Amino acid sequence: MVARTFSVAFEGVEARRIEVQCAIAPGLPSFTIVGLPDKAVTEARERVRAALASMQIALPSKKLVINLSPADLPKIGSHFDLPIAIAILAATGLIPEEKAAETLSLGELALDGSLVAVNGALPAALKAAELNCVLACPEGCGAEAAWVGATPVYGAKTLAQLLRHFTGDRPLHEAHPGEITLPDHTRDLRDVKGQEKAKRALEIAAAGGHHLFMVGTPGSGKSMLAARLPTILPPLSAQEALETSIIHSLAGLLDEGGISRARPFREPHHTASMAAIVGGGRGAQPGEISLAHNGVLFLDELPEFPRPVLETLRQPIESGEVMVARANAHMHYPARFMLVAAANPCKCGYLPDPERACAKVPLCGEEYLGRISGPLMDRFDLRLDMPPVQFQDLDLPPSGDSSATVAARVAEARTLQTERFEGTGFRVNAQIEGRQLEEIATPDAEGRELLQKAAERLGLSARGYHRVLRVARTIADLAGDMDIRRPHLAEALSYRVVAGLLN
Repeated sequence: MVARTFSVAFEGVEARRIEVQCAIAPGLPSFTIVGLPDKAVTEARERVRAALASMQIALPSKKLVINLSPADLPKIGSHFDLPIAIAILAATGLIPEEKAAETLSLGELALDGSLVAVNGALPAALKAAELNCVLACPEGCGAEAAWVGATPVYGAKTLAQLLRHFTGDRPLHEAHPGEITLPDHTRDLRDVKGQEKAKRALEIAAAGGHHLFMVGTPGSGKSMLAARLPTILPPLSAQEALETSIIHSLAGLLDEGGISRARPFREPHHTASMAAIVGGGRGAQPGEISLAHNGVLFLDELPEFPRPVLETLRQPIESGEVMVARANAHMHYPARFMLVAAANPCKCGYLPDPERACAKVPLCGEEYLGRISGPLMDRFDLRLDMPPVQFQDLDLPPSGDSSATVAARVAEARTLQTERFEGTGFRVNAQIEGRQLEEIATPDAEGRELLQKAAERLGLSARGYHRVLRVARTIADLAGDMDIRRPHLAEALSYRVVAGLLN
């Protein structure tokens, strides 16, 4: 006799169905788990044995085999504890086999039989809905999994509670979704004194989802501006919140089962490894570029990042996804993010100031910013020189629009783009390409003449040419203009030159 229940194995953001089979046969007492289990799954034998013992349930004195099918797919993680226990209880007749066969479960077992929360409840619930199964999980995962809303979710504190639920002795109540966390910003764009052009560039970047590169002396406000970018970005849509939350669920970043409508803002240190940025490690986990999906990835001190790490960003910036390829795993993760980077003009940071610059000027600046390759630099839509803030400006009252005012303009521009790109798969101007770009970003005669002259003088690449058109389209959207005109292109072109580097 073979009892069956279901669980999931994670391949990127996809949850693969795993059938957990339990067979009890005559023979010497043993407990074997097969189906390419990793160390954590193999150790489930002792956790399950102790948890059942805490409930006064002894394993049968026979040969007990657990098979995790398909057997050629690696099984990683302690979340297989609960489905293994359910399969054993079904095989021993303690819970109805048909109930176990209609259940998809995940959860780690403590030695006293309590259930420990695990990562990945949200994608597991999506898979349960697809298979028309109910989901059983630890109570700490219930609020997160209940967001799917397409399948019943039962969260339990202990294995004993689940046993009573399956037997009908004391049914559990369905879990309710956690709280929706809305953006709560204490910072404001008006905190930044001066730097009006930088604020304008930040607004354009937020409105069109454009990549932004800032170069300036230490203390000119680069990091301060980047930290205020989330205050002017619109909240995540329902679809974007689900996409982002699935990735954060796999990484264990969802707070008490709540889903946030705030866009992610990730700022890894320049000592971060390639696996931390792109993804990898044990189980090929998502990296910072995927955790920033639908949000912002801020790389401060960009030239200090290792060159190989920076070069790996080039392909995800273009495609919006990354494949983490390892010897035993090939994982696809979405990675559609806004890249915001900041750098000093040179190693000492004072290249524009003759009184404070080092003796290696200007070679130090060329060498320092030369760590950023041309192909990567070409992918920044907006490049900005930030002069130092004058001391007298610091005593002035706050200037410019507040974050709320700028956010309203950004939201209007994003609404125009949502309507424009409905049914195309694009969401913001920074993503458009091909025929769609030609249709919506064709300049007028004066603008075309200006663009042709600038392309020849600046030596714009084909990618740089298209990025100028995308930025001009966003500037026109902010102005409420349907057509791209010469002033829009002139402003867009002004952001293609920074620190002596062209396109």
